[in-house]
Amino acid sequence: MSPSKVPANDTSAADSVNQICTVQIELLDTDPLIWREVEVPTSITLKVLHDIVQITMGWLDQHLWEFTIDKKIYGLPMDEDRGSAPRTEAIKVRLRDVLKSRKTNIDYLYDIGDSWQHCITVTKIRPGLHDVSYPHYVGGEWDCPPEDCGGIPGYYHLLDALADPEHPDHARVAEYLEGWNPKKIDEFPLRIALGRIASRRNAARTRILKTSHDPSK
Repeated sequence: MSPSKVPANDTSAADSVNQICTVQIELLDTDPLIWREVEVPTSITLKVLHDIVQITMGWLDQHLWEFTIDKKIYGLPMDEDRGSAPRTEAIKVRLRDVLKSRKTNIDYLYDIGDSWQHCITVTKIRPGLHDVSYPHYVGGEWDCPPEDCGGIPGYYHLLDALADPEHPDHARVAEYLEGWNPKKIDEFPLRIALGRIASRRNAARTRILKTSHDPSK
């Protein structure tokens, strides 16, 4: 059975759309650590997980990306004849299909050039609360680096220049990053974007629950 298909007359379909997990996202090699925590349905596809990572971290989804789970790569369809590694389309695999019973570690790479490496840890699989819309943002620390800043070395160069008025690049960086506070996460657009995903999920959830309880199906 395709992981993207849920049988309408299977009672586990109703259970699966109510199941959630805690996702911890860490941007590697950052100190202080840039991290986010979000509660997500286990029924989402890996493509939607990518969308959630982008939204909660503050990335702009302008570059290629991929997940690696147990040495298997998931992402956008690629032309493997051009040297890219074989991969499974992320839109065809649901998160629940790659989860282990207690904890699942997922590597997430965003922007092949700047090479932003993230460690995603999935834990606490459990029933969701009826009065909470998922995905649900829990918290985090530090804003994500600016896009195309040159990876971790470029990011810390920007921070050094921004913090030191005597730095030779201070004026240029301060103008380029006008108003940016690396310690502050702008949660308003984050929550709005997650709310849109939750609205689409709730509509699909209603259809699945209605069908799973329809004796004529």
